[in-house]
Amino acid sequence: MKLLLRKDIHKLGLCGDIVEVSEGYARNYLLPHHLALTPTKANLKAIEEDKKIAAAERAKLREILLQTAQRLTGVEVTISSACTPDGRLYGSVGPREIAHALMQEGHSVHADQVKMSHNIKEVGSQEVPIVLADDIRVAIKVWVVAEKVPGEADETERETEVTNAADSANAAAGSTADAGSTAH
Repeated sequence: MKLLLRKDIHKLGLCGDIVEVSEGYARNYLLPHHLALTPTKANLKAIEEDKKIAAAERAKLREILLQTAQRLTGVEVTISSACTPDGRLYGSVGPREIAHALMQEGHSVHADQVKMSHNIKEVGSQEVPIVLADDIRVAIKVWVVAEKVPGEADETERETEVTNAADSANAAAGSTADAGSTAH
């Protein structure tokens, strides 16, 4: 069935295009939601205003996407994940985790815009492409680091804690000795 689109529809067409769709799609979705009309001469003339509005919306959206791409240029995000001692992740870091990390940093990126050939399964860094539109792409750097387990301190932290405890004990012993000498 041929229909005249009133709005831009992703992977179908732009406002003003005449497209061929199945009758069920037309009857159950496009026509009841006023997204398409039958392509008559009167409707072709009436759709001119909708075309102008849709073109303005496309231009505005493109400008927003270009600004987003500019803000994402050079961005690096760090994601901590549980891993084995040799750096293999127990799970993996995928588009959803990357999009979440970007959103926490104030970037408007959705998981379906993060295009990866495979999920990240090791600690390290990797360039990940973000596709905002067919012709607007930017690469970000994703750092995956080992997640620190609560209650487990690394060697440097343990040495610092031992040194601080020893210094505190020495200071306390010194002040007690001073107090004892002034009492006599």
